[in-house]
Amino acid sequence: MLAKINSIAIIGLNAEKVEVEVDLSPGLPAFNIVGLPDKAVEESKERVRSAIKNSGANFPQKRITVNLAPADIRKEGPSYDLPIAIGILLASEQVLFDSTKSLIVGELSLNGELRHTNGTLAMAIAAREFGFEEIILPKSNSEEAAIINNINIIGALSLSELISHLRNENQIEAIDFIPFVEEESIGYKLDFSQIIGQEHAKRALEISAAGGHNVIMDGPPGSGKTLLARALCSILPPLTYEEALEVTKIYSVAGALEKRTSLVKKRPYRSPHHTTSGVALIGGGSWPRPGEISLSHRGVLFLDELPEFPRQVLEVLRQPLEDGDITISRANGSLSFPAKFILVAAQNPCPCGYSTDPERQCTCTIGQIIKYQKKISGPLLDRIDIHLEVPRVEYSKLVNNHAGENSRDILKRVQVARIIQNNRFLDTNTVTNSEMSLTELKKYCDTNLECNNLLAAASKQLGLSARGYHRILKLSRTIADLDNSRDIKKEHIAEALQYRPKQRI
Repeated sequence: MLAKINSIAIIGLNAEKVEVEVDLSPGLPAFNIVGLPDKAVEESKERVRSAIKNSGANFPQKRITVNLAPADIRKEGPSYDLPIAIGILLASEQVLFDSTKSLIVGELSLNGELRHTNGTLAMAIAAREFGFEEIILPKSNSEEAAIINNINIIGALSLSELISHLRNENQIEAIDFIPFVEEESIGYKLDFSQIIGQEHAKRALEISAAGGHNVIMDGPPGSGKTLLARALCSILPPLTYEEALEVTKIYSVAGALEKRTSLVKKRPYRSPHHTTSGVALIGGGSWPRPGEISLSHRGVLFLDELPEFPRQVLEVLRQPLEDGDITISRANGSLSFPAKFILVAAQNPCPCGYSTDPERQCTCTIGQIIKYQKKISGPLLDRIDIHLEVPRVEYSKLVNNHAGENSRDILKRVQVARIIQNNRFLDTNTVTNSEMSLTELKKYCDTNLECNNLLAAASKQLGLSARGYHRILKLSRTIADLDNSRDIKKEHIAEALQYRPKQRI
């Protein structure tokens, strides 16, 4: 007898429908899986066999052929265990139900329990788009899938429980839809009021948060660069529903989503070590998975000790910083992952870290400093809008312990600026000023004669590239939004210009 079960394959962040065909025929007992399965799918034969036996059902002693169609799409991972098991039970008439309306995914343990499966959110979204009435999956994935409306979510703890449900003996109640509730305030461990001094750097990070601009901080060890970077998320607006759905989808596919979590509501903050490889940073593998830059989508990617990263690793950041996504090509196809993040980088001015410190003497030679600075290419630095010098915090400020402005007050100003940008880019895919296209730049960053004269003088003195000129305009637009000004004024451009990098040695 032939049975057909609907399942799904995750390709990048998208999903493709997979039909699991199970045929039982007379002959010597055998169990074969075809349809371009990987090793994990091949090994499902032993998991399925044991799970069926340990769930009180009979494993048919026949020639079993499982076809995963379409055959030209690679099938990977253990999520096909459950549909294969249900297909065998349906083909052997141990359960009877209408399989055309259901999509089934899940990994089985040897005793029949259902294990957590990655990529469930993408699967639930696809199930609704494909017109299925319900999706059957492990109980641990049910809350993640329940954020998608208009589809029944059936979460089972074990294969035996699901068999009882399909036999109409003990029905599993569908999980209720979990509506999105935007958080007014999300608690962060670090607040801007806890950072002593560095008012200039705090102002720059406020501009960065308001417009989504990239930042690089240069200063001696212990000046507070890491603290500033960690506190940045506390002044970023909460994720919108669309952003939260996108971020959760990425984390789900990457297997980085916490169990029993419905939606990611905190802005991502990723801080990979400088020994991180290029593949880990941008994503990849034989069948590509999201990397650190995609996991920091709509959040912050902090690269501490930037010159310590291998140069070839840093150069892969060029395309995502410019385009907001990353395309990974392999012999069997290309996949794209979103990567719209705020890059926050930190570095010392020299190998010992004290060439700009007035209190401690630098022990580096000019040659060592030049070699150290050349580890970061000019084109990469040109893609960073805000260049900051973070000096040593004076002892008197540390002793006085004067609390600065807290993150909540700064966040209010950032949210006002973001609302202005939301209204500006209402009918486009642009979210922040840093993402503006050249057409939008021309439309929203018009400058008067006084501003043009200042830009002309600065362009000549700083040797601005076309990209650098455009980034100054975007930064000026954000500063004007924080000032609640419709037009870009001379003082806005002047402040933007002070964040351009100084000439290197």
